[in-house]
Amino acid sequence: MTTTTSDVTDLLLVSPHDDVAVALHEIPESHRARTSAGATVPVLGADGGGPVPAGHKVALRRMAAGDLVHKYGQVIGVLTADVELGGHIHSHNLGMPERASREGVEKAAVKPGFAQTRERTFQGIVRADGSVATRNYIGILTSVNCSATVAKLIARQFDGVDLPGIDGVVALTHTSGCGLADEGMGWDILRRTLSGYAQHVNIAGLVVVGLGCEINTVQGLMEQIGQIDKPVVDFTIQELGGSREAIARGAEVVKALADQVGVTQRQPVGLDKLVLGLQCGGSDAWSGMSANPVLGYASDAIVAAGGTSILGETPEVFGAEHLLAARATDPEVAAELLRRIDWWEEYTASHGTTMDGNPSAGNKAGGITTIVEKSLGAVAKAGHAPLSAVVDYAAPLRTGMGLVHMDTPGYDPVSATGMVAGGANLICFTTGRGSVFGSKPAPTIKIATNSTMATAMAGDMDMDCGAVVDGRATIPELGEKLLDLICAVASGEKTFSEELGAGSEEMVPWQIGAVL
Repeated sequence: MTTTTSDVTDLLLVSPHDDVAVALHEIPESHRARTSAGATVPVLGADGGGPVPAGHKVALRRMAAGDLVHKYGQVIGVLTADVELGGHIHSHNLGMPERASREGVEKAAVKPGFAQTRERTFQGIVRADGSVATRNYIGILTSVNCSATVAKLIARQFDGVDLPGIDGVVALTHTSGCGLADEGMGWDILRRTLSGYAQHVNIAGLVVVGLGCEINTVQGLMEQIGQIDKPVVDFTIQELGGSREAIARGAEVVKALADQVGVTQRQPVGLDKLVLGLQCGGSDAWSGMSANPVLGYASDAIVAAGGTSILGETPEVFGAEHLLAARATDPEVAAELLRRIDWWEEYTASHGTTMDGNPSAGNKAGGITTIVEKSLGAVAKAGHAPLSAVVDYAAPLRTGMGLVHMDTPGYDPVSATGMVAGGANLICFTTGRGSVFGSKPAPTIKIATNSTMATAMAGDMDMDCGAVVDGRATIPELGEKLLDLICAVASGEKTFSEELGAGSEEMVPWQIGAVL
């Protein structure tokens, strides 16, 4: 086979301490690839022959089975077979490292705090209690899945209807509310999540709809929600005499609420009024090198300005927890994070699986091999700010808390639901494979990790960070651009997902425990 030598950079070396480099594009078998450090590597081809796909890893030295493999300067796995220089390293020869093989908390490097480049404001909706909304919705919240269709049909009455000062009418539905015990972790999560949506700053007026015979009664839910500074109307389908009557009553209530809570005036407020949810989904090899660190830059700026950023997806912190723990503001915060990681290991084992079951088929096709590798890229969303707290799923948050870790599953809709319930008034969502996520009532900014996907899905991606990978832009440059976009969206500019109407089906509370 003919050997060719590259005169351009083919392989990206993420850290000088790494054992692998990442293919910037598809690399043919027997090609002498040039690394970003200037060396050349004879690429041996993919497992089974053929080119090494973009985003996949190539060995920078000969290694033996049992050797630990480093990327990001950290352990990402252990070899299950010998590998030659230029060999393809992926699922066929890289497994999970033993727990004891991972770096310790004391070895994690903590970078200095963020120095804000310039002061920013956005045009927010200031509520009576001083909290700031980025949108002005009327919400129709269900106590049980049995009332979900009625709630959606009420909201549908207002499709295409202009309600002055209202961003929309959103049905906040879910798949639970009955057939579960009225105590325990699952019950607490459901109630806390529904209460969080009811209290969300972006919900200006609320309709609560139940069936009438569910375990999660409307009366009990209203007691959980408590006194809130917004108009609330509740009813059950059974008490009104059926679905048609409930739909008519709901539409009547929404019209009245729209007249009452419609606003047209926004006013300038600082980044300290943001509660930002940090999400990633459909991750690829570039996530941890481009979009996630760009989002981390923006997160650091918001924290430095006095705002709050929420990192979640605990299974996608697994293997990188030492990096976050080393940044904790208090030893108990670090200890709590590690306790949550231990809980997840036990939880997944009790269901006959492991934490390494997290990377999806799409993640692996994009070059991610183990959950440790995925996590090391995922935590880049959190920038370098100190970790100030570790909180329960859907726990109520406020501005001024800094960087907070919320204990959520890695599944995107479930994780984002917890963040919105906690008070996130804006979500930034990075994706490498191409997510089409929305998160009403909070707007979602979708950020592409690579330009190929960003071009292919131009109608879904609000920002492209691919320029970081090929050197056309730096992380700070795109971080500043993202901050400008965050301010624009927080001021009312619609994201692509909002223009498409996405976000009405993505409320998915974490269900845990027996379905009875």
